[in-house]
Amino acid sequence: MSYIPFPDISPEIFRIDLGGFSFALRWYALAYIAGLVAGWKIIARIVSTPRLWPQGAPMTPAQVESLLTWVILGVVLGGRLGFALFYQPGYYLQNPVQILRVWEGGMSFHGGFLGVVVAGIWFCRREGIPMLSLADLMAIVAPIGIGLGRIANFINAELWGRPTTLPWGVAFPGEAAQTCPGITGICARHPSQLYEAVLEGLILFLVLLYVTYRNGWLTTPGRIAGLFFAGYGAARFAVEFVRQPDAQFITEGNPLGLALHIGGWGLTMGQILSLPMIAAGLWFIARARRHA
Repeated sequence: MSYIPFPDISPEIFRIDLGGFSFALRWYALAYIAGLVAGWKIIARIVSTPRLWPQGAPMTPAQVESLLTWVILGVVLGGRLGFALFYQPGYYLQNPVQILRVWEGGMSFHGGFLGVVVAGIWFCRREGIPMLSLADLMAIVAPIGIGLGRIANFINAELWGRPTTLPWGVAFPGEAAQTCPGITGICARHPSQLYEAVLEGLILFLVLLYVTYRNGWLTTPGRIAGLFFAGYGAARFAVEFVRQPDAQFITEGNPLGLALHIGGWGLTMGQILSLPMIAAGLWFIARARRHA
């Protein structure tokens, strides 16, 4: 069986040890930092482009910079709490201090998304900024962080896909990745992190940029945000078919790790959490078109 060996890339970019203190910069952390900084710069550029705002931009570049702090808090706190509540509630209820160990990985996009929503609503009320316009701006750049985060997941050899015999299957390291029922020898898996990086990151970002600069969608607030919600939800729902579910959902009678199932058919937790995003996205698009 042909497969691709996992590349020899350390999850840590560098590590500094001083006495009993150790600090390491991981690719995962760098992905979040780069995504947030890139998003800040792009939004500042968009609000500074007059032709995109016939009635005037909803915020200034200075306000965009102020927003960055609150978005960071929303992403980190929401993402970590979401992971603990959605995927491993039993473990973290017994070990609440572990929730603070963000550097060890374990972030939920859906939790981070909710955290950003809360931060955005609070910021809009404080600054008097239309919520739908801010939602559109944040939606345009969100795929950058998502795509970089999925690449970091690949480097960390986590969140890999189900076993596959396709030639681009990757032999991820570790006992868990190499434990595949019915398979002897090397177990190759779908590099589902890279599938998501392309679908939820690169392609979705390019589509959102196109409707922003070519189709003028910023003039109908909520439309771009709706496209992001629906696009991300659909991409995540599709990739879940080849993504290995979390271990706590896999049992002898439920080898596919379905969080909701009847007679062997059902949905993974990722698919369940994606359905409301798809529905919300379609609603936002329809609402924006009615008010266009």
